[in-house]
Amino acid sequence: MSHSVKKLFLDDAYLTGCSATVVDVNDRGGIILDQTVFYGTSGGQPGDTGTMILKDGSTIQIATTVCGTDKDELILVPASADQLPQIGDTVAVQIDWDRRHKLMRMHTALHLMCASIPFPVTGGQIGETESRLDFNMPDNPDREALTVHLNALVEEDHAVSDRWIEDSALEAQPDLIRTMSVKPPMGSGKVRLVSIGVDDAVDLQPCGGSHVKSTAEIGKLEIYKVENKGKQNRRVRVRLLED
Repeated sequence: MSHSVKKLFLDDAYLTGCSATVVDVNDRGGIILDQTVFYGTSGGQPGDTGTMILKDGSTIQIATTVCGTDKDELILVPASADQLPQIGDTVAVQIDWDRRHKLMRMHTALHLMCASIPFPVTGGQIGETESRLDFNMPDNPDREALTVHLNALVEEDHAVSDRWIEDSALEAQPDLIRTMSVKPPMGSGKVRLVSIGVDDAVDLQPCGGSHVKSTAEIGKLEIYKVENKGKQNRRVRVRLLED
């Protein structure tokens, strides 16, 4: 049976911890809470790591977070199954904030890259300091010019915000969908859009991931490599130059 978990990070990506009730522990030791600040691996963004404090004060290290049979269910995967909570227990959870914040900076940086390269995205991966996007495009982008452009967007300190629209509204605006390989998080009746800039001036696209509040928070970037991955596929790699 799948459990719907309240995703506190959708309302506040800067929330680092919460208390929660254990609703299930699956046969592999995965822990499911009624609500969580932990992001589950999806859309190219890795799942959160962190800690869980049990009612007796003992601590469980959370190695990763994954989605269950659907993306409404989030499963916290412990580093060891030697000690697990009981269903009904109240626990406190805390994410590894330093890691999450780097992923937020990188995720927002990839939205800037996506907005700067006017071709469909065929794949991507978000890392703590280095990330990539693959584009369905015939020629390599100018690496140095793209670096200058992205850093200008960062320095302009554009606000990053989100809002929700109905599935039908997104279906009526297919140009908002940039990815060819990853489908927008649809199915619940509404879709979350992430906007960058006043009146979406820089970018607007559906996304269920976590982001920083402004582009200035990303810090200095560098497009350090562009790879040819096929006749119509270019892999663009970006890294953070500031911790």
